Amino acid sequence: MTTWGVVPAAGRGTRMQPLAFSKELLPVGTRTEQGLERPRAVSEYVVERLVAGGATRICFVIAPGKSDIVAYYGASTFSADVFYAVQPEPAGLCDAIFRAAPLVHDDDWVLVGLPDTIWYPEDALARLPPDPLSFLLFPVDQPQHFDAVVTDAENRVQEIQVKQPGARSNWVWGAFRMSGRTMHELRELWRLPERQDDMVGTLVNAYLARGGRATAVREGTAYVDTGTIDGYREALRLLASTSSPEST
Repeated sequence: MTTWGVVPAAGRGTRMQPLAFSKELLPVGTRTEQGLERPRAVSEYVVERLVAGGATRICFVIAPGKSDIVAYYGASTFSADVFYAVQPEPAGLCDAIFRAAPLVHDDDWVLVGLPDTIWYPEDALARLPPDPLSFLLFPVDQPQHFDAVVTDAENRVQEIQVKQPGARSNWVWGAFRMSGRTMHELRELWRLPERQDDMVGTLVNAYLARGGRATAVREGTAYVDTGTIDGYREALRLLASTSSPEST
């Protein structure tokens, strides 16, 4: 049994372009390595958190032109082996995540985190239960910009409201955990002619409507999407105000 960390990094990053490199390598903060301080790529934060959640293998899903990510991470990082899958053309988040599915066995576990986000606590993924599908939730002030998760009193997911004005919850998912079997079930659902969802939220809603179950855990304390200039500034403020130790 293996725990995979999947990082969908094939997006164009149009909100932050033009850059001379992939948006996942945008310098945000610093880290100390062998006594030397150096800039830190934004995607390092989610990789670090996936490893803290138990991932021993990381799969970056990249676009054909993003060889700089391969050059940056190579074959291993944060004690995890690194693999790569290619999304030939932009086809949405679900398509990107499922590019890693051929690597995953039914008895494996899969952690998914977005490469342009920074969140705390760093070990929050380790607090998710061993359920077939569970979401790590974070409180935000403007849930209409994210995927808001509506739950019942027992923390079962009732609905995911995708970038919906007037969202019924200010708790949004920032990462999730699923069994390899659930990943393949979701992929088969997604491949139906009437589906082909771009977003995870709409696919999970269809999964729930068919009798699937998902749980939500409100363990997140801070969540920032660095994919905009405002988000980038907010990330710098968050890092400056957080006293968590740097990774080496």
